[in-house]
Amino acid sequence: MFEPLRHLKHAAFASLFGASLLLGGCGINNIPADKQQVNAAWSQVLNEYQRRTDLIPNLVATVKGYAAHESSVLEAVTDARAKVTQTRIPANILTNPKAFHAFERNQATLGGALARLLVVTENYPNLKADQNFLTLQAQLEGTENRIAVARRDYILAVQQYDTELTTIPGRWYHSLFYASYQPIQNFTISEQAQQTPQVKF
Repeated sequence: MFEPLRHLKHAAFASLFGASLLLGGCGINNIPADKQQVNAAWSQVLNEYQRRTDLIPNLVATVKGYAAHESSVLEAVTDARAKVTQTRIPANILTNPKAFHAFERNQATLGGALARLLVVTENYPNLKADQNFLTLQAQLEGTENRIAVARRDYILAVQQYDTELTTIPGRWYHSLFYASYQPIQNFTISEQAQQTPQVKF
């Protein structure tokens, strides 16, 4: 008497299991997976920008030892660094256009100030021969390259995530299962504008 119910229960379980496999294969998990990739890429962007920020005090101190009268350039770098370090990064920065673009502008300003500082150092042969300065310059150049790579990886991750949110079937999954997931902000200032020019010594 209960045999048909047992078979029905097994059939329902098999159907549910099959449906979950089908949905998994159709990309239902793409949105959260892509979001995790965005978060990882963003963390790397922050790490590389922090590495650059950490190099600046030693760089400024070294340049000041040879070019103290370049005070306006040194102050611009110091002020830009202070603005970067004092700006609080909100938890929702990736979905907050105002906060994201303020972060981007601050980093671009710092990059521009560093570029001007490196151009000025061309006028000081003794500085260019200083081993400490050469080491810092090499570290800064390496960091700028890592920033460029981290930005590129972040941009690609955001493009993939935002595309998934707005194209079928991701758009359907977004509306049905992931309504709280929002589009992510992306960089608008060009990578070239962010990079410190390479100054060869």
